[in-house]
Amino acid sequence: MGIVTPGFGLIFWTTLTFFLLLFLLAKFAWKPILKAVQDREGAIDLALKAAEAAKAEMASLQSNNEQLLKQTREEREQILKEARVLRDKTIADAKTAASEEAAKVLESARIQINNEKMAAMTEVKNQVAQLAIDMSERILRAELKDAAAQKAMVDRAMQDVKLN
Repeated sequence: MGIVTPGFGLIFWTTLTFFLLLFLLAKFAWKPILKAVQDREGAIDLALKAAEAAKAEMASLQSNNEQLLKQTREEREQILKEARVLRDKTIADAKTAASEEAAKVLESARIQINNEKMAAMTEVKNQVAQLAIDMSERILRAELKDAAAQKAMVDRAMQDVKLN
C-alpha cells in the first residue's frame, strides 16, 4: 500500500509548491488576469450599451421612415388629385371649345346653305324669266306673222291700257 498512501515528504513538498505557486500567481498573474477579466466585462457592457443605443436609433429611424412614407403617400395622393382635377378641367374646356366650334361651323353652314339657296332661287327665277321671254317671243312670232294680226293685238293692248 505504499503507492496509494503518500508519504510525509511528498505532502510537505506538494503543499510548499502549492503555496509558492499560489503566492507567485497572486503576486504576478492574479492582477493581470483580473484586469483582463474586468476589461473584458467592460467591453461587453459597452457593446451591450451600444447595441441598446443602436436598437433605440433603429426604432427612431423606423418611426421616421414610417412618418416619411406616410407623408410621401399623402403628397402622392395630393398630386394625383390635382392631376385628376386638371384632367377633368382640361376635358371640360376641350368639350366647351368643341361645342362652341361646332356651333360656329353649324351657323356658318346654315348661312352658306341659305346663300346657296338664295343663289339657286335667283338662278331658277332667271331661268324661268328667260324661258317665259323665249316662249312669249315664239308665241308672238307665231301670232304676228301677218300685218292684220299685229294690228288686232295692238288694238287689244290699247283697250287694256285704257281700262286700267
